[in-house]
Order: sequence, then structure tokens, then C-alpha cells
Amino acid sequence: MRKALLAARRALPETTRAGWDAAIAQRLLDWCVQENVEELGVYWPLHGEPDLHGAYAQLAARGVQLSLPVVLEKHAPLAFSDWTPGVAMVKDGMGVAVPAQLRLRPAPATLLVPCLGFNTERFRLGYGGGYYDRTLAQTPRPRTVGIAYACLEASFPNGEYDIALDHIMTEGDLYC
Repeated sequence: MRKALLAARRALPETTRAGWDAAIAQRLLDWCVQENVEELGVYWPLHGEPDLHGAYAQLAARGVQLSLPVVLEKHAPLAFSDWTPGVAMVKDGMGVAVPAQLRLRPAPATLLVPCLGFNTERFRLGYGGGYYDRTLAQTPRPRTVGIAYACLEASFPNGEYDIALDHIMTEGDLYC
């Protein structure tokens, strides 16, 4: 299923993705105002994930403290580093962009979670590494907003260690 969802996402026309990214970004900006979000864990897009960099810049300008997830070791929860759009970035061992100067901090109160796929019960399908599941199993658990394109909704059973997200945000809907 992961391969099929990844192929479907990569096959989306660039103009379609750009329009959907803009819609998700605006929905995120509105939601952050409505929910009075002061700190937000964001993600650096990989493999055609929604690119919300424009929203990140606007959130930072509004004073929202942003952080990026960082893998410090395999089979462990994610760590987080303070991040401001425009700072120098480097690729980590898995090819993910991280701040060149890590400024580790506690997990943010609210966390965006990119989804390869999702179901109506708000469970996500990721790439299979388990980093987000291990992160969400910790206490205190951040409030979570899955980010995905609506066309990637799929039917799949949740696993024993899967944790439902609080919300799934797409270009068209917010699943609560």
C-alpha cells in the first residue's frame, strides 16, 4: 500500500500539488489563529509531501516558535530543534534537511505530521520507520495535525503501536 500511495502522490501534476499546497497552507494558518498556536513542530517535505514553507514563514513572522524533527538515533523518538525559515540547512544521514546548527528543545505542544496515507479513524500511514509513533507514545503527547492530500485517504487497519492523530488536514477537509 505504501508503494501505491507514494506512486499516486508522485504522479500528481505539479500545478495540482501547488494549488493543494496553497489550500492546506491557508487552512493551517487559519487553524493556528483559531487555536492560538504558539509553538509548532513542522516538517521538511520529502517525496512529494505537501510543501508548506510559505505558511511556515508567515507563522514565524507572527511569532509562532517553529521546530523541525531530528533523528538522533534509529528506533528512537524524534528530537526537535528550534528552526526559523532561512537558516542554514544540511542533510542528515537519511537525506532529510535539518538545521546546520541544532538547537535541541523539548517536543512542541503542537506537531504537524506528514502522512503518506490516512484513514477515516485518523490513523496515518508513514514510511514505516516508526519515528512519529514512538514520539507520540511519549508523555506529554503533543497535539497532532496530520497533513495529507485528500486523495490519499485509504482503508487500512491500524497496528498495535499506531496512535490516532488528533486531526487530519487536507486541501478540502479537516478530520477531527
